Amino acid sequence: MPLTNEREAELTEQCRQFRIDVLTAIHGAQSGHPGGSLSVCEILTLLYQEVMNVDAKKPDDPNRDRLVLCKGHAAPMLYRNLIEKGFLPKDSMATLRKIDSQLQGHPSMHTPGVEMPSGPLGIGLSAAQGMALGLKLNNSPARVYAVLGDGELDEGTAWEAAMSAPKFGLDKLTAIVDWNKVQLDGTTDEIMPIRDLPAKWRAFGWNVIRCDGHDLQAFYKAIEDAKAFKDGPSVIIADTVKGKGVSFMEGQAAWHGKAIPDEDLAKAIAELGGDR
Repeated sequence: MPLTNEREAELTEQCRQFRIDVLTAIHGAQSGHPGGSLSVCEILTLLYQEVMNVDAKKPDDPNRDRLVLCKGHAAPMLYRNLIEKGFLPKDSMATLRKIDSQLQGHPSMHTPGVEMPSGPLGIGLSAAQGMALGLKLNNSPARVYAVLGDGELDEGTAWEAAMSAPKFGLDKLTAIVDWNKVQLDGTTDEIMPIRDLPAKWRAFGWNVIRCDGHDLQAFYKAIEDAKAFKDGPSVIIADTVKGKGVSFMEGQAAWHGKAIPDEDLAKAIAELGGDR
């Protein structure tokens, strides 16, 4: 069953507000990664607010779903979703990247709700695979989601995990590629052409699903299709836009890890329908 129109509207509004909150927090810290945080907004919001079995009151539930944010620089959007789920205080976004804050620049195990630290790119899928294998051996119903960046796929360790996950029949492992096609220094085609990404995953033995990563209904269907596949792991290749929602950030490598000046924050919030 698709999302109801009412639920889709609620999630759309959450995404709009989360984008404003994340940009405001990055501006306050004068440090962070706006582009990739905005591109992964619908992905993380749908997973946390609609799909995953996670409960802040039972953070150690052995049968909870797990999410590994492999592209750890998008941590601000992860934190905003964890706040919404009750893992963190509502006002904690203002502490982003500050000394002794639970909201560091990349995910840390000191942060409630974080399953895996993920500063170095390339390690997340291997960790998620290990979690999925352990859960399978324990006959757990829990699912594991690994959210990767496309620039991250330049790392060989990601493909070692991609090669081995089908061998172990990890049908409850779903990788999600935030395919925004822009990385730190330019487009992925300029830095390291990834060419036919769906074909690469298919050749490694994964069930490949492609969708618009900003279309909540399309992404929800992709998740449901991945759940229904029982013959091995699935990968959702989500077509996204770096800096989605803010015109002057969209598709621009300059906003991968750039501090946000006052005037740019005002423009961004105005475009997102916020008050400033």
